[in-house]
Amino acid sequence: MDTRDAIAEARRRGLDLVEIAPNAQPPVAKIIDYGKFLYEQKKKAHEAKKKQVTVQVKEIKFRPGTDDHDYDYRMEHARQWLGEGDKVRAAIAFRGREMTHRELGAKILKKLTVDLGDIADVEVYPKMEGYQMFTIFVPKKVSPEAKKKAPKPEAAAPAPEKRERTERPKAEAPEADAAKAESGDDDIF
Repeated sequence: MDTRDAIAEARRRGLDLVEIAPNAQPPVAKIIDYGKFLYEQKKKAHEAKKKQVTVQVKEIKFRPGTDDHDYDYRMEHARQWLGEGDKVRAAIAFRGREMTHRELGAKILKKLTVDLGDIADVEVYPKMEGYQMFTIFVPKKVSPEAKKKAPKPEAAAPAPEKRERTERPKAEAPEADAAKAESGDDDIF
């Protein structure tokens, strides 16, 4: 249709002639209400923005001498955050003479990598930045087939019971320490 005829037809109907695809050959134009067109475009953009997921980076901090219970507590928080779709930055802060024992920090991060291996991938492998050693975990990508096969979160198995802390009898302690010292698996902390 000729441009002049299209403009005349749009005026006769009381609507606007709007160019939809200017780069097409020939260019595509429609006779529509331009105000309504803008409103629908804005509404579509708002809906798309609403469905967007923002990923946050949450941080857990360790020290080279972090004990088992503290480690477990922080690891569970990391699991929770990864399950919610957030990234987790695990950092180990060194102070003073601790800098000479960086292998202790690497050991903690390696253990964390193994413990979170079922639900997370390593985005940034452990590296030093000033007085901190850190690594970043991202939730594992789930394939569409796995999503269909996986049960709904409401129907998931109940949460595992917390482990009870067991203490070894006092009589066995010296023997166990001696055996540990002979094998060379002595922990510094």
